[in-house]
Amino acid sequence: MLVDIIVPCYNESAVLNMFYTETARVIDDIKGYDFNFIFVDDGSKDDTFKIMKELAAEDKRVRYISFSRNFGKESAMYAGLKNSTGDYAVILDADLQHPPALIPKMLEAMEEGYDCCATNRATRDGDPFLRTFFTRRFYSFINRISEVDMPDGAGDFRMMSRKMVDAIISLSEVQRFSKGIFSWVGFNTKWISFNDVQRAAGVTKWSLWGLLKYAVAGITAFSTFPLKVAIYLGSVISASSFIYLIYIIIKTIIHGRDFPGYASIITILLFLGGCIILCCGIMGEYIAKIYIEVKNRPIYIIDKTNVDKPKNDYGR
Repeated sequence: MLVDIIVPCYNESAVLNMFYTETARVIDDIKGYDFNFIFVDDGSKDDTFKIMKELAAEDKRVRYISFSRNFGKESAMYAGLKNSTGDYAVILDADLQHPPALIPKMLEAMEEGYDCCATNRATRDGDPFLRTFFTRRFYSFINRISEVDMPDGAGDFRMMSRKMVDAIISLSEVQRFSKGIFSWVGFNTKWISFNDVQRAAGVTKWSLWGLLKYAVAGITAFSTFPLKVAIYLGSVISASSFIYLIYIIIKTIIHGRDFPGYASIITILLFLGGCIILCCGIMGEYIAKIYIEVKNRPIYIIDKTNVDKPKNDYGR
């Protein structure tokens, strides 16, 4: 049985050798399986790609793919999966926050007949309070409005069978949200938890703004609820306006003509204008996604690789 270890990397030169050493130590003790590394350099600006080539020269199990520019982690994971040939594929980060020591436990789950062994973080001790708070709210919100179930703390660290990998790479959407895609394709999944682990070296590439944009991408990719907000909001405003109109008519009949209030008119106009802009913004977000998808641009472009017959993404 062959297992491909897919590692998306962006500016991970400070930790990449440590990751390889620790992971190699774990897999060398596993009997009955062969392993390959697939490192995907997502347009790094440091020595990440240089280290990948050095590792490949020392270990024939190491494959590397280097993008022509930074396409994002989602594209890196997709490229790794698309160029995977193993019976199983496992995705984990190079910063060692995804413990390689869990790989044997994942293999045990696959041997039990599961198509996927996924992980979720039992704690978020290493994250700032605001990041933890908004992350939990995001999972709660998206599970309410989406048809797919994404458990709180679910990450990209998971092992998948060949048929699940094939199902995932068949979904060739450009704006990818893998957490949702993993859930959408289904398959029998076993969940295991692990405690939060600090980065072994380097700094996180995710800012609060980047996480916010990622959350918006996830919501618009797997739910049409925001579009329905415009309908609900318009209905509420129309009903309120009609009720207010009846109130004005009755008040005028009883008390006579009243002098109109400038402040109330401005307030109502500003409120309605804000609602209109909000609804236009929501629709614009979905239209923008359609615009990007219909151009059919490749999800990634390979610059350098040692993979035999690499699967590029031209034309999909």
